[in-house]
Amino acid sequence: MLAYLVRRLFLMLVTLFGISIVIFLLLRIVPGNIVDILFAAAGYVDPADKANLEKELGLDQPLVMQYWHWISGFLRGDFGYSYVSEKPALQEILPRIPITARLAGLALLFSASIGIPLGVISAVKQGTRLDYALRVVSLSGLSLPSFWLGLLILTASVAMFGQMPIFNPNPQTWLEAFATYAVPAAAVGFRSAALTMRITRSSMLEVLRQDYIRTARAKGASDAAVNYRHALKNAILPVITVIGIEAAFLIGGLIVTETVFNIPGVARFLVEAIRWRDYPIVQNLVMLIAVVVVSANFIVDMLYAVFDPRIRYTD
Repeated sequence: MLAYLVRRLFLMLVTLFGISIVIFLLLRIVPGNIVDILFAAAGYVDPADKANLEKELGLDQPLVMQYWHWISGFLRGDFGYSYVSEKPALQEILPRIPITARLAGLALLFSASIGIPLGVISAVKQGTRLDYALRVVSLSGLSLPSFWLGLLILTASVAMFGQMPIFNPNPQTWLEAFATYAVPAAAVGFRSAALTMRITRSSMLEVLRQDYIRTARAKGASDAAVNYRHALKNAILPVITVIGIEAAFLIGGLIVTETVFNIPGVARFLVEAIRWRDYPIVQNLVMLIAVVVVSANFIVDMLYAVFDPRIRYTD
């Protein structure tokens, strides 16, 4: 087990190192930088002023030195300064992380709490009208873009209540926080719930055909015990994989949702930073998202052994 953990941690570090290089190079490949954008907005270009600004921002240094200054600072927790606001990048990023984390967490909770039970019901009631109805709902969730669903919710809110949901950045109670994040979380979580439901259904159908399920029924076990204690417990591994992937995706995949609902989160801030070629913000944000994705995959692998005793990570 220890040797496996060491190998996995080493692979995680190698993966993150490769991602850091890709992030750094892709930003430099894109035509133009923050200096070009600022001078284009000003309407004139003074070569001397441009050279001085590039030197001040460190953009005149070789790429290897620029990469080393960034990655060494990232490892020390020094994210540098934003080119746009001239504030510490960490100071710009930290207030937005809890907002996106709450939104992603609530969406994931919505996905699991709705998708798994409905997937079990759909599998148990295979071939019935209820099964067909749930399958239509799941296909609808996979087909509808989250931004379109968000716009539809906003339009319905205006038509029914005369106003749109307003984001409250500082909720005072749990009820206010839930009301603030519930609507956008439901909009983005509907797709995840649909995917979770379909994976749960297909995995449950496979397990329900196994011999030990028939044995449990023959021994007189109740339907609830068979479906949830025996079948779901053995069908949960693919669902865990999907939930882990969705959790990692939601951290950086909320760009459209945060824009539609005017939420000042990480994903929306990342798009704005890319538009301004704000290298310290973009590099550090994407790297943090990569750390979350890699860590989520690692946690999912570890959960396999928790939910399925047959899986053992040995040397």
